[in-house]
Amino acid sequence: MTTLEDRLKNPVWYALQETHNKFLIKYDGVQFYNPEINNFGSFFQANKTLDAADKYSKITDTFFFVSEKDTPAVHTDKIKLEKKINGCQMILDQLTEVDFIDEITPLTEKHIEEVYKLIWLVMPGFYQKRGFEMGKFFGIFKEEKLVAITGQRMQTNDFIEISSVVTHPDFTRRGLAKQLIYHATKDILNDKKLPILHTNKGNAAIPLYEKLGFKYTRDMNWWLYKKL
Repeated sequence: MTTLEDRLKNPVWYALQETHNKFLIKYDGVQFYNPEINNFGSFFQANKTLDAADKYSKITDTFFFVSEKDTPAVHTDKIKLEKKINGCQMILDQLTEVDFIDEITPLTEKHIEEVYKLIWLVMPGFYQKRGFEMGKFFGIFKEEKLVAITGQRMQTNDFIEISSVVTHPDFTRRGLAKQLIYHATKDILNDKKLPILHTNKGNAAIPLYEKLGFKYTRDMNWWLYKKL
């Protein structure tokens, strides 16, 4: 029986086995998202990633392997390691109440272009337009302009990941992200699932996550590769 702890140790794998199975591309023991949705890959045996990476690189120029501890293997004459992101996983321990100042808007397909532009403005290169299909997105508008968002990414039977926490540079330090993360967290709890998130170590947002009730559970590393 697969436990919650099992799923948390390999979130990409189990998301593709369960809630996001419709996005699965599989090569002999290695699982990837359809790159039009997301470019994450997962594995249990690092020696399996050699051929799988070659095959996946035929349909996308860049991709990630996500792993708690193991180092993926690639053919270095075909695929280059761009960088390793030393990340971590955090899960909700006890949610801290937040006072709402701004109106939270559930985002729909009509907002896809605005979501895409805002994420690429703040975090270019890490979001596909169809990533909107991975889960719910919420936003805050100012003067009819989308200025802050929080969304959902990986999902299993047990947890939903909070992601795409983005605020326009002109609207930071106003508590927008705090309100959105709280709202998204409550929504996940209402679905009777565990809210989790991933971030890079040293991220300035970690103290905010901790204040909201999230705690560190484990390392989760992101290996970014590019086809030569």
